[in-house]
Amino acid sequence: MERTIGMAPSAEDIERLAALAWARLPAQFCAHLDDVLLQVEDFADEATLAAMGIEDPFELTGLYEGIPLGEKSLAHSGTMPDRIRLFRRPMLDEWAARGDETLEHFVLHVLVHEIGHHFGLSDEDMHALEELAGD
Repeated sequence: MERTIGMAPSAEDIERLAALAWARLPAQFCAHLDDVLLQVEDFADEATLAAMGIEDPFELTGLYEGIPLGEKSLAHSGTMPDRIRLFRRPMLDEWAARGDETLEHFVLHVLVHEIGHHFGLSDEDMHALEELAGD
């Protein structure tokens, strides 16, 4: 039997999977995410990698940029909107290396981790949120 292998998922494909994962989050979380932007890029830019002390762009799958909810105040009005950046190529590389979950679940995992930074969640809380959204 001949096997056909399709193209790698595009940035739009990853964004669509992330949007589906976002929609599965509990309502109490979604209510506080309206102003958070979601972007999917192939890799983090050089300035971002340098600022984080990362040399290999494949080491960064996602990034939350903003002020966590618990730290926001009126003094922060007029600042850039919070955003979550997902990096397609590192995500696909890590997903393939893991080999034990669907791409949909891996996108959920990375997204929840970055959303967790927005809420100031612990790793344990992020895991619980991932479990809730993954069901």
